[in-house]
Amino acid sequence: MSTSATASVSTHILDTSAGRPAEGVAVHLFARSGREADWQALGGSATDADGRCKDLPTLPEGTTHVRLDFAVEPYFEKKQADAQQDAPANRDSGAVFFPEVAITFAVTPGEHYHVPLLLNPFGYSVYRGS
Repeated sequence: MSTSATASVSTHILDTSAGRPAEGVAVHLFARSGREADWQALGGSATDADGRCKDLPTLPEGTTHVRLDFAVEPYFEKKQADAQQDAPANRDSGAVFFPEVAITFAVTPGEHYHVPLLLNPFGYSVYRGS
């Protein structure tokens, strides 16, 4: 929850190749106060069955920039392993093209930022949601 002195962040991931939420993706949250400041690791979470991280850490007062790091490689490796068990003839030996996704954005105190990640094995997009 944001206060007048802080911003707040939430996210979710939709696997557009499956048309389903991406469950079990680790998400780490970083913040800094100013463009030249060092990133401060705040902690992380993992997406639930609905693809949402409901327990991301609170941003410290004075935060001006936020970075969300999504560890998508383990998600796609598990998805590929599950698919190979179901249909071994359809094996794809390709590696994960984007093993991680880092999204950096500016924030203003008192605002809430919902940043969804639309993900597939060969691309992704993000936007400021509501």
